[in-house]
Amino acid sequence: MTDAAPQPCDLLIEAGWVVPVVPHGVVLPDHAVAVSAGAIVAVLPIAEARARFAAKETVSRPDAALIPGLVNAHTHNPMTLLRGIADDLPLMTWLREHIWPVEAAVIGPEFVADGMALSIAEMLRGGTTCANENYFFPDVQAGVYKKHGFRARVGAVIIDFPSAWASSDDEYFDRACELHDAWRGDPLVGTAFAPHAPYTVNDANFERVRMLSDQLDVPVHLHTHETAQEVADSIQLHGQRPLARLDRLGLVNDRLIAVHMTQLTEAEIHLCAERGVSVVHCPESNLKLASGFCPACALLKAGVNLAIGTDGCASNNDLDMFGETRTAALLGKAVANDAAGFSAFEALHAATLGGAKALGFDARIGSIEIGKRADLVCVDLSQLETQPLHHVVSQLVYATGRQQVSDVWIDGVPKLRQRVLVDMDTDAIVANARQWRQRIAAIQR
Repeated sequence: MTDAAPQPCDLLIEAGWVVPVVPHGVVLPDHAVAVSAGAIVAVLPIAEARARFAAKETVSRPDAALIPGLVNAHTHNPMTLLRGIADDLPLMTWLREHIWPVEAAVIGPEFVADGMALSIAEMLRGGTTCANENYFFPDVQAGVYKKHGFRARVGAVIIDFPSAWASSDDEYFDRACELHDAWRGDPLVGTAFAPHAPYTVNDANFERVRMLSDQLDVPVHLHTHETAQEVADSIQLHGQRPLARLDRLGLVNDRLIAVHMTQLTEAEIHLCAERGVSVVHCPESNLKLASGFCPACALLKAGVNLAIGTDGCASNNDLDMFGETRTAALLGKAVANDAAGFSAFEALHAATLGGAKALGFDARIGSIEIGKRADLVCVDLSQLETQPLHHVVSQLVYATGRQQVSDVWIDGVPKLRQRVLVDMDTDAIVANARQWRQRIAAIQR
C-alpha cells in the first residue's frame, strides 16, 4: 500500500503563528494555510501541510504571525489627498469652513481616482485588505478598487444639497441605484447606501433609503451620534435624539452601519444590540476633532457587533489600522474605567471579523477558516520592537507597527511581497500626490 499523492494547491503560507480569530483566543504555532482558487482549503501544522500538499508556491515566514486582513470599516479614501490641510479645528468648523470649500474646488473623477490609488497603496502596506467607503463618485471608487483587486463596500452618498456627484434628491437616488446595478454580484466590490448624517439628510430621503435598503438587501452606512452638538440640534429640530429619529424612520436594524456613536445612553446601546446594528469605532478621528468617546466596552458587553475604522485622512491623518486598533483598545479601557475591558483578542476581532460582519462580508472574510477567501496578512514579529515575544496577540495589538507587515494577499493574490507593493508604482503614486498638493495649495491662497 502506497501513500496518497500530495494534493495540489496554489499557495502554502507557513507561519510561526496563525491567528485565525475564530475560535476566539486561539493562536496556532508553526501552522500553515493552504490556498486554492483564492479560497482557504486547510489550516494545519506545517509538517502535515508539507506532507499533504504540493503547492505551486510556498511562502515561509517562521518569524511572522499570519492574521486575517484588517477591515477598515469607515473610510473616505479620496480624502487622502486632503491629509493635513485643516488640522486642530472642531468638527463643524473643519467641515464647513475648510473641507467642503476645498472639495468643491477640486472634486471630480480625477481627484477621486488619484486619491484612491494613494489610499489603496497605504492600506496594503499596513495590512488592510478591505474598506468600507463613503464618498462622492462611488462609481470611480469601485472601478479603482476593482482594478487593484482590493475588497470594498462602496457607499452611494445621499445628502440634502447639490454636489459634483448629483444635483437633486432624485439624481442621488438614481445614481445610487445605477451603482448597485453595475456592481451587483461582484466578488470583490459591493455597494451600500451612504446617507451622510442625520443633520444633512431629511426624513423623506431617509425613508427612501430604508425602502431601497430593504428591497435590495444592502447596508446603510451612516455617521451618527458623532458629537454632543449633533444630538442637541436633533432634539431642537426634530424633538428626538438622532437614533430615536432613525428608529422612527425604520433604519435601526441589522443593515445599519452606525459610525462614531460617541453619545449613547444605556437604552440606546441595548436598542442597537436588540436590532443587530453594527457600530464602527473611529477613536483617532474622534479624539482629533474632540467629538467624544465611543463606549466600546459597554457596546461589547451588550452584544453589539463592534468594528474599527480610521475615518478619512483629512481628520485622522492616516489609514493605519494597527495604530487605530491599539488606540481603540486603550481608549475603551479608559472610558469604561476597566483595565480588563476591550482585550487584545476583542480588539483584533473588531479589526477583522467585526468589520467583515458590519459590511455583510463575514461569510467570506474576517477570519482564517476553511472555505473563506484568502485575504491574509503576514506580520513580522522578529523586530526588536516586538521582542521578547511572550504573547502574540498582545504584541499585535499593543506593540506592532504597520511597517512590520511583510506580505499581503487578497483572494490569494499577492499584493505586498516582503514590503514591496505588487503591480503598484510607488514613485508614480507619490509624484501624483505631490502635484495634487500644489493644486490644493493654490486654491487655499
